[in-house]
Amino acid sequence: MTAVDERAAAPAAEIGRDRRRKEDQRLITGRTRWTDNITLPGMLHLAMVRSPFAHARINGIETSEAAAAPHVVAVWTGADFGDELGVCINAWPITPDQVTPTHSPMPADRVAFAGEIVAVVVARTAAAARDAAELVDVDYEELPAALDLKDAAAATPENGKALAHPDLGTNRSALWVFDSANAGTGGNVEDAIAAARADGIVIEREYRQQRLIPAFMEPRSVVVDPTGEQNVMYSATQIPHIVRFALAATTGVPESKIRVVAPDVGGGFGGKLQVTPEEWIAWAVGRRIGKPVKYTETRSESLLAAHHGRDQWQKLTLAATPDGSVTGLKVELLADLGAYVAIVGGGVPVLGAFMFNAIYKFPAYHFACQTVLTNKTWTDAYRGAGRPEATYAIERIMDELAVEVGVDPLAIREKNWIRHEEFPFTTVAGLEYDSGNYEAATAKAKELFGYDELRAEQRARRESGDPVQLGIGISTFTEMCGLAPSRVLGSLDYGAGGWESASVRMLATGTVEVITGASAHGQGHETAFSQIVADRLGVPFEDVEVLHGDTQTAPKGLDTYGSRSLVVGGEAIVRAADKVIEKAKVIAAHMLEASVDDIEFAAGRFTVRGTDQGTGIADVALATFAAHDLPDGVEPSLDSDATFDPVSFSFPHGTHLCAMEVDTETGALRMRKYVACDDIGNIINPLIVSGQVHGGLVQGIAQALWEEAVYDDSGTLVSGSFVDYLLPTAADTISFDIDHTTSPSTTNSLGTKGVGEAGTIASTPAVVNAVVDAVRHLGVHDIQMPCTPERVWKAIQGNGSAESMSTEGAAMPHFDEAEPGADSTEGADR
Repeated sequence: MTAVDERAAAPAAEIGRDRRRKEDQRLITGRTRWTDNITLPGMLHLAMVRSPFAHARINGIETSEAAAAPHVVAVWTGADFGDELGVCINAWPITPDQVTPTHSPMPADRVAFAGEIVAVVVARTAAAARDAAELVDVDYEELPAALDLKDAAAATPENGKALAHPDLGTNRSALWVFDSANAGTGGNVEDAIAAARADGIVIEREYRQQRLIPAFMEPRSVVVDPTGEQNVMYSATQIPHIVRFALAATTGVPESKIRVVAPDVGGGFGGKLQVTPEEWIAWAVGRRIGKPVKYTETRSESLLAAHHGRDQWQKLTLAATPDGSVTGLKVELLADLGAYVAIVGGGVPVLGAFMFNAIYKFPAYHFACQTVLTNKTWTDAYRGAGRPEATYAIERIMDELAVEVGVDPLAIREKNWIRHEEFPFTTVAGLEYDSGNYEAATAKAKELFGYDELRAEQRARRESGDPVQLGIGISTFTEMCGLAPSRVLGSLDYGAGGWESASVRMLATGTVEVITGASAHGQGHETAFSQIVADRLGVPFEDVEVLHGDTQTAPKGLDTYGSRSLVVGGEAIVRAADKVIEKAKVIAAHMLEASVDDIEFAAGRFTVRGTDQGTGIADVALATFAAHDLPDGVEPSLDSDATFDPVSFSFPHGTHLCAMEVDTETGALRMRKYVACDDIGNIINPLIVSGQVHGGLVQGIAQALWEEAVYDDSGTLVSGSFVDYLLPTAADTISFDIDHTTSPSTTNSLGTKGVGEAGTIASTPAVVNAVVDAVRHLGVHDIQMPCTPERVWKAIQGNGSAESMSTEGAAMPHFDEAEPGADSTEGADR
């Protein structure tokens, strides 16, 4: 073999290039496998029998009629399985004394929310299973249900308020507290508030984060095949590796005997970041019956029983000097967990704890969150997971501060934000922001938006008494993503690490296989990761294949959530590719009869420093495969693995501006303009980024204007279909103007930050601030989300009084800040 590579020149740089997603060709033409498309020989189908009651005792279940139905193989209840089912896990007990009810996938004695599974039907067809499920007769004894969040938090065995789990004696699960004075990151917030009351400004506001439903495109589906040496589960999940671990840890099956595959998954938004009761039940049924089984939920089941998101009461107290310089922030949260503590559900508000201070230099900060059990569907991560809730509250109250001081809302933000020359900056919550430039992002957003012109139009409409008023909303935000450093997560009692793993295989023909532990469900991993490897190794983009989502192919990984795939998983891929290069250098030096120290690598070629002698990486791969003439002691393989554990989170930021028109006579709303200028560090694929931002914006705007999971007084979900749960379509939105500034991250070699959640985090407060700004001169200072025309109209008629604020429940209960909660932040340095 010649030592001179005659191949064509290396391709142009891929990073920063618009590339259509390579995976879309199979996805949009249907040439792929969703879980529900999988059909195995002898496969049986499952249907779940679900409780219609929010809280009830199970006195008996009659299954004989269902068992005798055509094509039915078996009908089983929770009592039939006993401990064989395992138990749904909580991986994040946020305090040592957290109250955590046992969560059986199929309880035998009592149901705790409407939609909980009480029996499973096994049949030869899905239709037969569903028909037979209607024949299962359950004798329920309805019990009082804990539904209102504030009432549930106040409930005791003595006061007559309903308990979600009477045996626990309380609905309060955990109290988690962070105090800057105790943590050594700032001053005493009560002193700051007292000083502001004496000579300054104190603003107190209470905000409602309504309950939302992730409403992913593909309903959850699971297939279990117990017929081989390994038990195989196919699941529409975001977390195949965590599912595998959970099954092994709770059912006694060795992890080596479990294979979990996430085929192409149609969206998740956090809603598939779960080990579900349906997965446990399918696993148990398949193993018991010895045949493959499949369960695919209906859309109604998905809305009813797949976990929900958000659902908080937020009370904020902000202290400032008379000129608007912030001096302290106190946050008190009630967070509705639903009936059970989900896999990371209790920790979602804790993620928000570090973001309420946002981009601002608060000298003192106190955060307390009481998680509460209710008889509603359990809650867990939903796109943004704690950070949208925090951003909403702080950006709403910063508008209130601007009104109090009498300045433009952007001016009050600029007065208090971290300036670009102050990075890296350690916040009052103890996190170190590595890079950012809020001034640049805001300046570009203002220019794109036409901020001054729209303010002038707003004034003109005010002066003319126009019935259609214009409001301008602002959201200057940051978020922590790249969920992330294992030591920090450990200090917060999180049950897993934050690392990610990757392998890069250099094949004999010069093509490349990349194996990643990050499991995609629509983000474009295969394209972006191919671009990174193509640039790193100097191979064509088309010659890179990305494999993921299968614990047999990719045995190590912590999966996809928290905008971690690129900043953590991508960095692991970079490090594995660099190891390939280092291995190849040794063989290339041997081929070129040169010292390894004299070998340079660039654009896919190894060259001898100072000469034109060189060889391509494809030739090195072929020589390695042949192994005819390798240096002594060198193994014939370039394949390399890497695991990356970040030293910190990453902190994308941006400025979003929204103009809303409000008809003061009807409450009707129309979005006039929306500008998003985000700083997500270096961009791998601008086209994918645009898609992520657009999708995120629509989800955040939908919370502001349309979406809400609503229960009636008996605990029935009355928004259990897309007739009542309002998801926007393209026709309901406008064309967004998006742009970027760039402050590269210093915590990974690519300089990237997360983008998957940014649009959702930033857009909700921007829209609500705009709606309130349009009618503030009429006495309105808050409108509960979603800002429907009815709520807007009532707020105007009530001049911002009771009708514009929520009337749900009583006052925020007293927070008994016990020592375990305070201790829960020890060592979280962040």
